[in-house]
Amino acid sequence: MTNSSFLVSLLGSMPRSKKLLTAKRKLNKGNIDLKTYQEILDEETKYVVELQENNYIDIITSGELNRDNYVSFIAERLDGVTMMSMADMFDYIEDKQGFEQILEILDVPAISIKNAICTGKVKYNKPLVADEMIELKKLTDKKIKATLPGPYLITRSMWLPALSKQYYDSKDSLGEDIIKVLKEEIDSLAKIGVDVIQFDEPVLTEVVFSEGKTRSFMCAALSEKKDPTEELKFATKLIKSVIDYAKEKEILVSLHVCRGNWSRDESILLTGPYTPLLPLFEETLPNILTLEFSTPRAGEISSLFSSTLIRDNCILGLGVMNPRTEDIEPLEDILNRVEEVMQYIPKERIWLNPDCGFATFANRPVSTMDIIDKKLARLNEAKNTLRNLYD
Repeated sequence: MTNSSFLVSLLGSMPRSKKLLTAKRKLNKGNIDLKTYQEILDEETKYVVELQENNYIDIITSGELNRDNYVSFIAERLDGVTMMSMADMFDYIEDKQGFEQILEILDVPAISIKNAICTGKVKYNKPLVADEMIELKKLTDKKIKATLPGPYLITRSMWLPALSKQYYDSKDSLGEDIIKVLKEEIDSLAKIGVDVIQFDEPVLTEVVFSEGKTRSFMCAALSEKKDPTEELKFATKLIKSVIDYAKEKEILVSLHVCRGNWSRDESILLTGPYTPLLPLFEETLPNILTLEFSTPRAGEISSLFSSTLIRDNCILGLGVMNPRTEDIEPLEDILNRVEEVMQYIPKERIWLNPDCGFATFANRPVSTMDIIDKKLARLNEAKNTLRNLYD
């Protein structure tokens, strides 16, 4: 796979239709049966796969259409975890003022966002996304990518001290069980023959860039934030454990880091180069670093490649497309970005992708399928142009 230059893949999430969202609500209330819901889900997943194939995407993702959001869906899959709305959690939150501030910035009712909370000993009950990948393999002959919340994101978002401390003495001990869960999931994905596993760790940027700003990730509001150095050390340990394990299974591992994907207002999203995260990237050393780079908020590309280890070892999943806008990125802008990266690494280690997924909260996608189709067509055009120029 890595012999091909300028491979294109998506980051995972796609918008869900009103039909599917309504069906999910009816299923949860017992108003339709699982078979009926599954038929609607399968139909929409097939559409998402065909959309990717029609635009010649090289590594296919599922669209994550059965997930409430990028992390909370695991509540349905693990023992010791409860799905709670932000309104449910309010009484247990230590920093109520900070929590209310975030709700105000997001401009969403507290009842509409849900999170998976540790309310018992966490154990692997059923596959997190492996069943999704089995169905995906039936729909495509192309290589496939499994997208998962990373261990730091899961641990940080799940830790609500007022409830979780009844079962774990610290966030660190909860993290050990999260690693066990993810290792079991990696085993399942290896048996299926998944080609790439992507771990999403967006809260890493919240750790290093949010000083003096309102925290922009819901899950970051739930648990106490330690000193950034200490927090990154904790994150590094968790992430390295699962990346090393996946590498042992000879699966390509991607670490995805962004700065939030919940608003079209660029001014309130986090800003800063990847420099503070370089030690974590070097220590965990994923096969692929999938990073946001389509907006000035991501800093200079040179800051990433100041690391020799990264320059010599990692594929860069280069974010060349902003999923939050309706604008279709000019081809020339994408080519210029790629040529900048080619100063540091060879074309075989440059992949193209959007900065983040095309859906955010289940009920408030930031993009439409029509815009997504046009953006994917532009990604394919960029790939073909680059291959004509450099292959």
